[in-house]
Amino acid sequence: MILTTDSKFKRSFKRLVKKNPQLQDKILTTLETLSVNPFMPSLKSHKLTGQLEGLWACSVAYDCRIIFAFKQDPETSEDLIVLIDIGSHDEVY
Repeated sequence: MILTTDSKFKRSFKRLVKKNPQLQDKILTTLETLSVNPFMPSLKSHKLTGQLEGLWACSVAYDCRIIFAFKQDPETSEDLIVLIDIGSHDEVY
């Protein structure tokens, strides 16, 4: 699957890595795994409910989550994973 980001994810990623530089490698590894198999057990991917219904979340570390959505490119019909937000549990939910 192809990963794509929205601007909120990019801002959150920069802020998070600035505060916790040690997380960067772990985040990149998680994103790689996500693009290969979004349902790998180590990611703990799960559907969200409530205000975030329709979105998914996966774990990077104990208190770091990535919020994402499954979409399809209207032109190429390729499956996309749109990265929406990243941060601690309290920041993203």
